[in-house]
Amino acid sequence: MGAMSDVQKSDARQSFLDLLHAQRVWDIDLPAFAPDAAPAAPLPLFHTWFAEAVAAGQTEPHTMSLATVDAEGRPDVRTVMLHDADERGWHFATHRTSAKGHQLTAHPHAALGFYWPAQGRQVRVRGPVTACSPAESRADLRARSTGALASALVGRQSEVLGSYDDLNRASDLAWERARAEPDAEVVSWTRYVVEPRAVEFFQGDAERRHVRLRYVRRENAWDRELLWP
Repeated sequence: MGAMSDVQKSDARQSFLDLLHAQRVWDIDLPAFAPDAAPAAPLPLFHTWFAEAVAAGQTEPHTMSLATVDAEGRPDVRTVMLHDADERGWHFATHRTSAKGHQLTAHPHAALGFYWPAQGRQVRVRGPVTACSPAESRADLRARSTGALASALVGRQSEVLGSYDDLNRASDLAWERARAEPDAEVVSWTRYVVEPRAVEFFQGDAERRHVRLRYVRRENAWDRELLWP
């Protein structure tokens, strides 16, 4: 196929813009959110909103964006799975030898973002990151599916892949071992906790009067503040 002409490029761009501008946001009845009635700490509100997202039929409400910074201080983001949210913070897991694992070792701070369009809601979490103990990390992996264990056993996350055949061979071997050894250890597998210093709850509004409630940790208490949308 030859290079596109200027006219073809212009048509392709316009086609994309037409498609982009045709999309709509929140063509649904959005729930109300009264920040004055919100709890004193963010965790109970997160648990409530998560349950309401599930009840509203939100697809994969337990996935979240994880933002870190690399060695040059440049932002990096990807989607990961939430493993828990408790008094310590928001939990996820990965290989400490992965790109994000190396980034968290060098710069142990992160930001999380949840987006639940079924209710026009977002939750943002920022704070330092702590690696859990090896015992807790092993327990985290054992609690997951055979497929998750097989994927962890493949390892080499974020490394350059020579060919897809290489992945197929490594994956086949990993699945065999995962089925035969459900307690197989993956020493690089690490559970992390984002200890919240700021947590924001965003409730969308059809008239763009969005409600933004931010919790900020100050010493041993949470301050609450409203933000302009």
